Amino acid sequence: MTHDQLDVPDNPSISDAVSPAVLKNSIVWTPQTIALSILLFIAAGLLEVGGGWLVWQTVRENKNWTFAAVGVAALIGYGFVPCLQPTSDFGRVYAVYGGFFIVLAFAWARQLDGYLPDLGDLIGAGIALFGVLVIMLWPR
Repeated sequence: MTHDQLDVPDNPSISDAVSPAVLKNSIVWTPQTIALSILLFIAAGLLEVGGGWLVWQTVRENKNWTFAAVGVAALIGYGFVPCLQPTSDFGRVYAVYGGFFIVLAFAWARQLDGYLPDLGDLIGAGIALFGVLVIMLWPR
């Protein structure tokens, strides 16, 4: 495939060494795309943690099977939410999501199970969230 067939704009500042896939997946982060992305990570996390928690309640806490059914539905919904992210870098999206998942798992456990994260939990979650924000927002 030639340069013209890839719809890569002619730009003398873009090196021919940069792969077309990198150019296609690049995103300019604006306050709006950052807010959208964070909201989608939170939505995905609530669906995954909530769905997992509902299944856990059925299996481990002997709750009614409807808990598990609702949990499975939430987990299916979780599978689709990351596809709405403004960037198409699958690996990066899921890597960044991991940090949000950690924070949301502790928040969920605190609110619904009375779990009190200790200092190591809080520091670790903070490091994870900071790390994934670096991955997400690093200029490319």
